[in-house]
Amino acid sequence: MRHQRLDPPTPLRPTDTTKITPRPTLIVMTQILLRAVVLLGSWAIGLLVAAWVVPGVSLSLSGFIVAVVVFSVAQAILSLLILKLPHGYASLLLGGTGLALTIVALSLASVLTHGLTIRGIASWVATTVVAWLVTTVGAISLPELFARDKAGST
Repeated sequence: MRHQRLDPPTPLRPTDTTKITPRPTLIVMTQILLRAVVLLGSWAIGLLVAAWVVPGVSLSLSGFIVAVVVFSVAQAILSLLILKLPHGYASLLLGGTGLALTIVALSLASVLTHGLTIRGIASWVATTVVAWLVTTVGAISLPELFARDKAGST
């Protein structure tokens, strides 16, 4: 009876077909959290500016927080749905997507809460444009300011 020699098992090594996904680091998680806070703040400022500037829009203090949360959640969910579209379609929709998402989110915030009331077609159009503009400017410029401050402090 012959004994066969058994080689020790070789350790598993990743191959070209194996993908190793890196774990999110604290820095990445901090950036995600900071971006969420910036977007939440810009949405809140957008609603406040629209209520202040546009006639026919009322925003009660007691319902403001509920309206901001509903508006923010609606914007976030709708944005994720748009991002799942194929790149070609998403690129085509990019121009009107922000305005469309804003009007849908405003509609949901208005219907689901008593904190936001918009009266008249002109007020709806103006509120959509003002909230979208403030949110867009905030979402673009505030992260840039934080990045400059962080770079300047090191």
